[in-house]
Amino acid sequence: MKKFLVMICGPTAVGKTEVAIEVAKHFGTEIISADSRQVYREMRIGTAAPDAHQRDAVPHHLIGHISVTDPYNVSRYEGEVMSLLEGLFSTRQMVILAGGSGLYLDVISRGIDDLPDIDPALRRNLRQKYEERGIVWLQEEVARLDPDYFGRVDRMNPSRLLRALEVFETCGQPFSTLRISKEVQRPFSIIKVGLTLPREVLNQRIDMRVERMIGDGLVEEYRTLFPFRELNALNTVGYKEIFTFLDDRCTLEQAVEKIKTNTRRYAKRQMTWFKRDQGIRWFSPDDTGILIRYLTDQIQCKESQ
Repeated sequence: MKKFLVMICGPTAVGKTEVAIEVAKHFGTEIISADSRQVYREMRIGTAAPDAHQRDAVPHHLIGHISVTDPYNVSRYEGEVMSLLEGLFSTRQMVILAGGSGLYLDVISRGIDDLPDIDPALRRNLRQKYEERGIVWLQEEVARLDPDYFGRVDRMNPSRLLRALEVFETCGQPFSTLRISKEVQRPFSIIKVGLTLPREVLNQRIDMRVERMIGDGLVEEYRTLFPFRELNALNTVGYKEIFTFLDDRCTLEQAVEKIKTNTRRYAKRQMTWFKRDQGIRWFSPDDTGILIRYLTDQIQCKESQ
């Protein structure tokens, strides 16, 4: 019997969790997260991780299973997902991989090349330049040396920008030309679906989600993480803005508005990343029934091949 991995992607706040749960319940399967921030147990509210009720409805994997102080990268993620799939496919025909982290989805569908080891001295030198010159310098360097990657990366994530510079300085080639240049063959078929909404509707949902997070205790969650604010895990949209507020450099209202603005920009970059993949079939999150019928047809078609 053929095995199927259904990838459900889309921008933040589009409704991936709710749709993935409905699909998983219909097919009697489980969900693996493809969110690079939901892996951290201390970041539950700020990452909109599935709540206890949602996780009771359908088993979720790779949600809050490590600490922000633990090292984590896409290679470790690939290993964890492949190990999980081996076990889940022993009793199920289909498993769902749902999230908005494009690199995490890509590494499962296409694999990742072995990138060069970086000279520690080079890494220290680039890190020192970033600390002296700031994020704008880092963005300008990546935009100049690797515009393709810059068009898709989270531009406010210094660790990913620094990685691109490290690879370029080591190889003399853009990071985008080296990463995932040849696809691996997986022992399962992959069906990709994406969720999308009109821009104005998605922006409204983003604003509502941010307000809901504040009501759920977002600031209190950030206070507990404040001592770790220099960690890469916290160098992301939402956390930096609240840390600015906690540093008394802006009001809470200003921080909240900045989170909304930066989250909208992040959603736009996510869609830029996903739209380059012609294998994704797009649906409205309100059309779960149509999406399920599509998946059923795809599975039947691939089984007969």
